[in-house]
This record gives sequence, C-alpha cells and structure tokens, in this order.
Amino acid sequence: MVSMRMVVWRAVVGALLVVGAVVAPGQAVGDPGYQWREEFITSRDGTRLHADVLRPTGLADDVRTPVIMTVSPYRAHLMRLSEPRLGGGPSTGELPVPMFLQAGYTYVIVDLRGFGGSNGCPDFGGPGERSDVKTAVEWAAGQPWSTGRVGLTGMSYEGWTGLMGLAEKPAGLAAVAAFEPVADPNAYLYMQGIAWKFSLKPISESGFRPGDLAGFEHLLIASTPAYPTDSAEYKANASSIDPACYSHYLAETGNHDAGSAFWRDRDLVEKLRGNTIPLFLGQGFVDYNTRADRVFQLWNGLGPGEHKAWFGQWGHRDCTEKCGAPQFASELLAFFDREVAGKDVPVTGPRVTVGQFDGRWRSETAWPPADSHAVDIELRAGRYTDRGLIPGADRELWTISQPLDTDQHLSGAPTATLTLDGPAAASVTVEVYDIAPDNRATVITRGIAPVSATTQVRLLAQDWPIPAGHRIGIRVTDVVDDVWAHAPALAPVTVTAAQLHLPLLGAIRTPDLPGGESEAIPKWRNEKTVSLTPEVVNNATVAVNLPVRTGG
Repeated sequence: MVSMRMVVWRAVVGALLVVGAVVAPGQAVGDPGYQWREEFITSRDGTRLHADVLRPTGLADDVRTPVIMTVSPYRAHLMRLSEPRLGGGPSTGELPVPMFLQAGYTYVIVDLRGFGGSNGCPDFGGPGERSDVKTAVEWAAGQPWSTGRVGLTGMSYEGWTGLMGLAEKPAGLAAVAAFEPVADPNAYLYMQGIAWKFSLKPISESGFRPGDLAGFEHLLIASTPAYPTDSAEYKANASSIDPACYSHYLAETGNHDAGSAFWRDRDLVEKLRGNTIPLFLGQGFVDYNTRADRVFQLWNGLGPGEHKAWFGQWGHRDCTEKCGAPQFASELLAFFDREVAGKDVPVTGPRVTVGQFDGRWRSETAWPPADSHAVDIELRAGRYTDRGLIPGADRELWTISQPLDTDQHLSGAPTATLTLDGPAAASVTVEVYDIAPDNRATVITRGIAPVSATTQVRLLAQDWPIPAGHRIGIRVTDVVDDVWAHAPALAPVTVTAAQLHLPLLGAIRTPDLPGGESEAIPKWRNEKTVSLTPEVVNNATVAVNLPVRTGG
C-alpha cells in the first residue's frame, strides 16, 4: 500500500520541478570536518525524534562540551527544505556548524515531529513541537559528552523553535539566538485576517503564494523520504504518517481567525512575557517572509536578562553576510561563549544594534527608542474602490506633506485609525512613503485590515531617516496586489476621517557603529519606488506640523 507520505512526496517533486526550485545538490558527507553519529530520543508522548550529533574531529566520546542545538523541520538527510542532497547525512547548510565546532562545542540537529527521521504529526508550533524542543534540550543536557548547558540557535522556523524553547524552559537551556523567527504564526500567515503573499523563488521575490497554502507546503516538506542508506528507524519514521495529521493541519493553518484556540495557543508574544533566559534576537525590517511585525512586541515584553538584538535592513537571513556589518558572527559566538560555555568574555556590541535605511549603523538601549513618539497626521478624506488587480486613481487616496524643513527619523511601528463606510469584505491598506524632490516615492512601510466603521491598521516596523527637502506621503488604498491575497469586494469605500500615528525620533542620532549598506537597501529602492506626477503631489499636499528635533 502506498503511504500518505509517499503520495505527498510525489506531489512535492512535481511542484519543485514546476517552479524550478530544484537547485544544485547539497554538500555530500565526504570529509565534513566533524565526527557524526545519530541518536533517537523519545518525547514525553512517545514520539521518536531523530538527532544528528556532530562533534569536533578527534574529540573523545567522554569529553564534555557545551552544546549548540538547532531544532528544525527542514533538515532531512535527502533534502534540506527544497534542495536535494546527493550525499545524504547531516544537513548543515547555512548553519554555523564550523564556527561552533572550532570553538569546542558539540552541535546537535534535531528533526521536529513528522519531519526528517522523526515520526508523529507536525503541529505548526503547537504543544507537540514545543514538547519536542523541551525533550531535545533536556536530553542533550543530560548526555555524558555534555556540560549540561545548551544553546538553541536558528533562523526562520529554526529561530521559532528557539522561542518555543524559551516558552517551555527546559532544564539546561542557557541561551537562545533566534533570527527572523515567527513570534505569532497567525500574524506570520495573515495580517489582521488578510493573507500575506510569499515569494516564489527563484522565479521572483515578489509575492505569489498566499499564506493559506503554507500548511500544504509544510506537509510537502514533511513527506520527504529517507536517504537510501539511512537507518531502519529513520526510514520507518520518514515513511509513516497518519492521514488525519494532514487534514487537521491544513484546516487549522488555513483558518484566518487569530482568535481561534489553535492560534491563541501558538502565540508566543504573551508566553515569553517576562522571560529572563538570555535571548539574541534578530529581525530584518525588509524581510519578505517573517515580517517586521509582532516580534517587537515580544522583544519589549521580555524580562530582565542578558538580551541583545540586531534590527536592520536585511531580508530573510541572519547577518553573517550581506548585511553590511562584519562584526555579527563574533558577537554571536561571544554571546554563546559567555552564556552557554561559561567563559569570562565580554559580549561586544550594544544591547540593540540598529541598521538604518540610509546604510548607517547605531547603538540603542531599546527599540523603538525611548524618544520615539507618535506624531498624528490628519489624512485626506475621500473615496476609493476596492477592486484590485489593475492600478488606477480610483483605487487610492494620497496625503502628502510639504517638503520637510529639517531631517526627520521614523523609528518604530506606525498605526492608523480610519473612519470608513464600506462592506466588511473590503480591505484598507495604509502605506507610508519617502518622496524625494524629484517626486520619486519609496515605500517605507505598510499595513492592511478589513474595513469596519472604525478601523485600526497596524503597519510594519522600520527605522528610516527622512532627509530635509523630502516629503512624507501616505497612500490609502484597497490592497497591494503582490503583498496580500485579497478577493476584491468590487465596491466603493468612503474615508470619512483618518489619522496616521507616525513614530518619529525626538533626538538627532549620530551613527556610532561600523558597517555599510546591506544588499537589501538598493534592491528595496529599485523594487519599491514609483514616480508620482506633479498633479498627484500638488493635489494631495497638506500642511503637516512636525516636531523640531534636539541634539546633533
């Protein structure tokens, strides 16, 4: 009988071939620079978890080391995410394995339930996956080759599992580094109930795939078979899954309602409130995948502890490369050396490293900074049509400031309050632009919400200096078609009143950290800039009172 996993695996191979995502094979096992063995761990509910244990070459089995761990759905021996691995064995691509092995750590990679060599049902950050992280950390902390102190590290879903570890507080967990993590999986897929669109790499980084499909895509990954030379238990776990897992998973992840029991249980913002376990958190303001949204609420809800953060202008990555700041890897290693290895070393860098959109870097003790205060900007009333797809003046309302007398600096997450008359099936998007003297307008940030009588729109966070002579533009529209998936209501929406609450810094900043422009900044300018006609600018200009900044 053909297993459910095999049926889905055949589908994933076809899908990968269609989108061209099958790329060069991953690294083979030959001479990897470490000694490797496999283990199987029994979780509290009986689920069997597969682990790859990597130790420095030549290190005796009885030598105790601190442990760095990544818990992941993406590390199957046959394929890492969508990248085939012709050599099989541990899937270490884009993990800092060499750095930590050279520093004397053991590196452990654990498959979440339902993925790779682990059995069970995936549950998208639910109690099962959180239990897996707790089980894996406590197992590693108790091994004879471990000092009993474990650090979790990872990016994206692998950063999310680090936050799950903080929520579960397993014995032995000493610190976590999480970059571009999911803080709230409903907000990851939907913004106030409206589905994000995700990119279709390598064809395009623009949004194609609606968030509703994420559950299906994760189940495709979960259906990856074993590598031909894998152990019998690995093969058995990789080939068996209850079909009920699939139907439940798809139904729950396709539910847009953030108030459902499924989503409330997976929201880590409240679960991590008051956390004191050291966290090194990273988030790119221009990340097209895990957007710069609720992660900042999580950051600001942490309790006292040796926490640090990097927030700046990069996409879905950590900052080991292409961010414009070479000191990231040394700060990451120092963080774990101090918190996990127990070395008496300083953790260099400020509590918060901020990369501004102008390519300069600065230190902060908090983000948003304490002097970031919301300035209310009254927006023009009027009407737009929720119809989608084809651009047109009937889809948007502009409000544009006069040219700025002095530099301003947006730092935080704007919000907007609108009084609207339109059907509940319609949506309202608010975008903020930096408009240069030549009327070239670049998106700073945006947000969306369903239309209601009083609509609150939460925009994504940013840190963006706006030079004197530029204008601030605000566009109210129905939807940005390559950012969200929204069925047009084909109806007018009247804006009776509206305010943008724009967080601006009160004090002038002098960048004080080394670094330059990331690769994401010119890409963002190229993709997110439009030319406005003089008529649009002149007809939408209003007088805006902005504060005078201090210092310098």
